[in-house]
Amino acid sequence: MLTTEPIKLLIWDLDDTFWQGTLSEGVVNAVEDNLALVRDTAARGLVHTIVSKNDLQPVEEKLRELGIRELFVFPRVSWQPKGPIIKELLDAMQLRAPNALFIDDNAVNRREAAFYNPGLQTIDPAELPALAPQLRASGKPDPELSRLKQYQLLERQQQARAQYEGDNLAFLRAAQVKVELREGAAAVLPDLARIEELINRSNQLNFTKQRVQKEALAASFADASLRWGTVRVRDQFGDYGLVGVYCLYVAEHRLEQLVFSCRILHLGVEQFTYASLGFPTLAVQGEVATALNGTDKPDWIELVKQSSIPQPDPQKIPASGKKLRVFLKGGCDLGQLTPFLQAFDLEVEEEFNYLNENQITAHLEHTILLRHTRELPPAEQQRLASRLPFLGHGAFDTRLWSGAYDVLVFSPLMDYAQDIYREKATGLEIPFGNLNLMTQDLTTLAAKYAQRRFKGMDESFLHQFCKDFAFASPISPRRFKENLLWLRQQIPSAVPMFFLNGAEIEVAETHEKGISKRHADMNAALEEFVATAVNCYLIDVRLYVNQRADVTNNVRHYQPRHYRSLAQQVAQAIGSWRGRQLGHSAWADFRARLWSSLPAKWRSLRS
Repeated sequence: MLTTEPIKLLIWDLDDTFWQGTLSEGVVNAVEDNLALVRDTAARGLVHTIVSKNDLQPVEEKLRELGIRELFVFPRVSWQPKGPIIKELLDAMQLRAPNALFIDDNAVNRREAAFYNPGLQTIDPAELPALAPQLRASGKPDPELSRLKQYQLLERQQQARAQYEGDNLAFLRAAQVKVELREGAAAVLPDLARIEELINRSNQLNFTKQRVQKEALAASFADASLRWGTVRVRDQFGDYGLVGVYCLYVAEHRLEQLVFSCRILHLGVEQFTYASLGFPTLAVQGEVATALNGTDKPDWIELVKQSSIPQPDPQKIPASGKKLRVFLKGGCDLGQLTPFLQAFDLEVEEEFNYLNENQITAHLEHTILLRHTRELPPAEQQRLASRLPFLGHGAFDTRLWSGAYDVLVFSPLMDYAQDIYREKATGLEIPFGNLNLMTQDLTTLAAKYAQRRFKGMDESFLHQFCKDFAFASPISPRRFKENLLWLRQQIPSAVPMFFLNGAEIEVAETHEKGISKRHADMNAALEEFVATAVNCYLIDVRLYVNQRADVTNNVRHYQPRHYRSLAQQVAQAIGSWRGRQLGHSAWADFRARLWSSLPAKWRSLRS
């Protein structure tokens, strides 16, 4: 059923609605008119989401295959009844049911949705062609998809909020909310159109509800008796832009206008602005989503000057002509990306595992060890480094915290690969070896270490290690995500983080049994983290490495040809983040391919 309310959100069912067929039963066919409608209306500020009875992963894969996944926000894919899900969805998106259109081929689903969400507009997909011209003419031109980006920001914020498990104050403090107030005619006049839109179209956070005419509004900016100002907000999830406006009648210290966009709901910005203005007289008109008081000023919000808020202009990062500094952190195998990355306009620095003073390859990128570099006292670091020959004296030295780079590329595969052992006397945890390593016979294991000329890793040490340390388990996917969130908080939020995931194949001849399932679980955790974290991106190894022939002696060592593909994916992703593609040298790429074709013993001599 349709009403006269403007449609701001389209909620799509998928099977036999957005596409033809049932995904869980086999092949589905795209409906080209629907794909075009989503693209066309997104470019006019309409927002699209999904409520479908399906499994999430195949849905995500199909939408990516259709090249349209990025145009949907807040997807709700599960086997639960749709009515309550839509109600929760509208609350999360801070939208009214009458401004949403639910498209579903099942009449029962439409009736249920309307029952739980009074005023919700619903149609059968057969009715959509008749409505499509009206939808394409609604909204206003938005070629930059700015409205979609604001909902993507809101989605990231709410996903991150969920990680705090109800501790809203802890989330707000971690969000690093910054508010900028701009005042005076010269400051507000350039935003006349946005101010008029906020005053006339906002309801939930419009405290005064005094609608205006654009011409009269512009004239009032020059009225010396009125103090006009705008409110801009930014936090670690992104830039919300101009989200508030106020007008203070100076003689009576009374607010004539106080209006905010609902995109900053629950951040405390309304109360902070009201307090910053000195709690002026305010006659609230009608219902509002937030109750203001005359005493509190949220202490998790920082008031900043205009120049203090970084402007998120990717064209200016870094300055023109300056190469981006890319820091690669991970296993030494990651170094095979470097020659191919150097064919792009990038300055590449590396920090990989290395041969320590005990002639042991020290793997130092596990997130537990990274936390130890920041959280353990130096004396404890030295004790562990001296006691455990597989660590060595440089175990807790890293350039990761230097800030001397523009982009971080991180391979967390040691979290996938290593077991964790807990020191019985202190409770400290240390990653060691590979999965299932210490289930081997210690005499045989010590012999292998002796053959490789490892110092200090004899049978006596292994027995003492088993006496002093208890096996804990590999890091859990949940704790892995917690450590990634910690890592994101240690790196400046302006620095993008690109994460390489792991291949999901089994290598039968290694002792790492069940590695495919382990990698799949950890990959899922990494994807969930990247979806919620600010300025984080995924480089998907599985696009290239998906069968046994794609790896060499274990699941983390890929055939040489795949490193060029991965490097190109990294460079393309960095270019997308930056806002323009990177310069590329065909000659340097040829040299890198030539180098990659050399035997491994010659490649290892690269300086």
